Amino acid sequence: MKQVALAVLVCAGVALGQTTPKVTRLGPTPPKNLLWVGNSFFFYNKGLSTHVWQLLESTEPDNDFDSRMATISGAPLSLHDLEAYFRLDQPQGFSVPSNQRLVLSKPRPFDAVILQDCSQCPIHPQLERAFQEAVRKDSALAKKHGASTILFMTWAYADKPEMTSALAEAYTRAGNESGALVVPVGLAFAAARAKDSTVSLHEPDNRHPSLAGSYLAACVVLASVYGKSPVGNRYTAGLDLKTAAFLQSVAAETVARYFGR
Repeated sequence: MKQVALAVLVCAGVALGQTTPKVTRLGPTPPKNLLWVGNSFFFYNKGLSTHVWQLLESTEPDNDFDSRMATISGAPLSLHDLEAYFRLDQPQGFSVPSNQRLVLSKPRPFDAVILQDCSQCPIHPQLERAFQEAVRKDSALAKKHGASTILFMTWAYADKPEMTSALAEAYTRAGNESGALVVPVGLAFAAARAKDSTVSLHEPDNRHPSLAGSYLAACVVLASVYGKSPVGNRYTAGLDLKTAAFLQSVAAETVARYFGR
C-alpha cells in the first residue's frame, strides 16, 4: 500500500477530506481492565494511564476501572508480544527493556487493549506496512482473548505539523480495517495549537508530550473510550485552571467532530 499523501487543511482538529471512522463507540460497557501497549509517548509524565484514571476517579470515585501498561522506549508495535501480555499477572504497570523478555504467569482478563505505534511508523515508507500488519495481528489476538481493540492516534512533531493529516488517515484506515475504535489525539493536538499556540504540548525535543500534552491526550481518551466529557472535570494534573479548561474543551470538541456525535 502506498503512503497516502494528503494536501489538506487542519481546522479545529479535523483533517478535511479525511476518511470517516466506522467505529464511533467502543460498546455499551467501557473497559474495566485496559491494557496500554506502546512506548515513551505513553509513559511520559507519570504515565498516560495514570491521568486517565484520575479523570475517571474525579467523576466516579467508587469506580472499579483498572489498567496496565506495556511500554518499550521508541518501540514499534511489531516489537511487542501481545500474546504474552494477555498472560500477564502484575499488580502495577510495567516497562519492558528491548533486550529482555517477560516472565509470564497466570492470565488476567483484559477487556480492551489500546495500541500506539512509534511516532513515524504509520506514515514512514519503509515502516507503514509493518504498522498495518501489526494492527491486524494484534486486533485478531485481542479478539481471541475477548478484548476490544483501540488505536491511539499519535500527534505530529511540533516542528512538523504536516504529519497530522497523514497520521490521522493512517490510524483511521487501520481502525476501519480492523474494526477498532480510534482515539483522535493527534487531531486534538492540532486543534489546540490552532486555537492557542502559547499552550506548549511538547517537550523541547518537539516529539514527546509535555504535561499539558499528556493531559490533553488523557481527556481525549476519557471522551472517546469511556464516553465521558472531560469538560468541568476537577482533575487538572497540576495545570492551572484556565489551561486545563482549555484542553478539556478542545478534547471534547475534537472527539465530537471526529466521530460525528
